[in-house]
Amino acid sequence: MLRTIPVALLLSLAAAPPAHGAASVSGLWLTTEKDSIVEIAPCGGALCGRIARILKPNPNGPPRDVNNPDPALRSRPIQGLPILTGFRDSGRNWEGTAYDPRAGKSYRSYLTLLRDGTLEVKGCIGPFCRTKSWTPAR
Repeated sequence: MLRTIPVALLLSLAAAPPAHGAASVSGLWLTTEKDSIVEIAPCGGALCGRIARILKPNPNGPPRDVNNPDPALRSRPIQGLPILTGFRDSGRNWEGTAYDPRAGKSYRSYLTLLRDGTLEVKGCIGPFCRTKSWTPAR
């Protein structure tokens, strides 16, 4: 009798449906403003995103992170800048932190791949959130 309990337990676990995570969001994404391409890729045990390419060049030279609250970081170039950090699969979406160089602020953020292939990027401060849609870069 005691031998059948572990076997029955193993069989029930084997028959359990696999846990589904959030859809992969890795790849190249065109921002809502269509002025840059963000590359999302694994970094350590999470996903991160950086500005891979600026699509609208600035006549005054490469754009810089001039709105950063840390004066020591204001001269760093926007191209290559990490803007998505620490994103982890939460089951339905990816949760992490997004940095907006236009505002110089970081937000609690969620990434969700929608059925139409767009990426929903949601940034929140407290209960207030703003959502943007990114499209796959071709």
